[in-house]
Amino acid sequence: MNRWFVALAGTVLMACLGTVYSWSLFTQPLAVAFGWSSTTTTWAFAACIFFLGVGAILGGRWQDRAGPRPAAIAGAILWGLGNVLAGWGTPRLGAPWLYATYGVLGGLGLGLGYVTPVAAVTKWFPDKRGLGSGMVVMGFGLGAFVYNNVLEASPSFAAAAREAGEALAAGGGARLSEGSLDALQRTLVLSGLFFAVVGGLCAALVRNPPGVAPAAGAAQTSPSASAAPQAVAGRDLPPAQAMRTPQFWALWLMLFLNVTAGILFISNAVPIMRELTGAPAATAVAVYGLIALFNGVGRFLLGAVSDRLGRSLTYLLVYGVQAAVFLAVGAASSLWLVAALFAVVLLCYGGGFGIMPSFVADWFGTRSMGVNYGWILLAWGVGGIVGPMFVAAVKDATGTFSGALPVIAFLLLGAMVLPIVARPPRSARTGGRWAHLDPRRLHPR
Repeated sequence: MNRWFVALAGTVLMACLGTVYSWSLFTQPLAVAFGWSSTTTTWAFAACIFFLGVGAILGGRWQDRAGPRPAAIAGAILWGLGNVLAGWGTPRLGAPWLYATYGVLGGLGLGLGYVTPVAAVTKWFPDKRGLGSGMVVMGFGLGAFVYNNVLEASPSFAAAAREAGEALAAGGGARLSEGSLDALQRTLVLSGLFFAVVGGLCAALVRNPPGVAPAAGAAQTSPSASAAPQAVAGRDLPPAQAMRTPQFWALWLMLFLNVTAGILFISNAVPIMRELTGAPAATAVAVYGLIALFNGVGRFLLGAVSDRLGRSLTYLLVYGVQAAVFLAVGAASSLWLVAALFAVVLLCYGGGFGIMPSFVADWFGTRSMGVNYGWILLAWGVGGIVGPMFVAAVKDATGTFSGALPVIAFLLLGAMVLPIVARPPRSARTGGRWAHLDPRRLHPR
């Protein structure tokens, strides 16, 4: 099988999973429908991202032993089922049901489905790891872009979002009409069925390169990739050894900090944009649907850039650019200026995911890539709770989201130390002390 075909199937599967990043379109309709606070609606998203991290560990171990296909198919089905059950039962069973279905069940499905194509495609592209993994994880970001625009074009969902925005603006404690609530339920149910069927079919096409035994996940490659040099000079570390190195936890912390910053915005994107600009709900939804594209583009673009500049230097730029944006955006009031600044945040946020699989493969090899990267993705799960719950708590305590933005800016400024001081494990290192930041050489060689 051609490696580009496998990458394309993984990208479509990721697009189905990446619709989780459209959650902010549901927060205001849910808040009005049931009288929930920002914290209540955000917990569903936070739980989903946390259990994504748990599912990634389980899926990584499963795919390393049995191959990527079973775990990927299970992930697509669980994600779809979580959406279906959330739409069916939440009006009757409340927030706990939403957390259990969309949050726990759906989140586990996301983790199973996310880690498997990333690990598989990284093995198909040892010569272009940033490009290959960046293409696959790009689908995760593009999924939200496509889904946002589908929801915006749906008359029933658009009417529900508009009604929710008007009710919040009036501040009278109004509830969604029965028709709008039905539209909300129907959207989740139909979406879940689509994710399970289309995602499951694409998951069935994801596989390891020829010659890779599922139980070992060895870093053998197809003829199209076999001539490429291996980054880790003959050394593949299983998780028990990798997790004993400070480099492993440096990568974990780097991803955690990037996720905490970006997902703070993603979890409440529409309300934050409305607060800063005063834009109507429908306009904010449309603009966010447009800039969500940058989450996907950043994964592919910065993943490929890191092949040339080096992983560490690219991550340093990701932190620095975002810190500047979070410091500046609170003073902006123009909708298009705010949108442009947050598009940069989404570009960098997605770029962090485009770089990290190659980082892990470069430093710890591909034999146990699934489970190693699964443990790294637990940082996504933890950041998925810390970022959204922090911004929701600030909103509920102060009535505004803006107070959270400078805090995140200073967090990112401190995070810039990590890619400077973290160096490859000795077996992956060549050159001098700062060779990992040298843009003139591929990283690492």
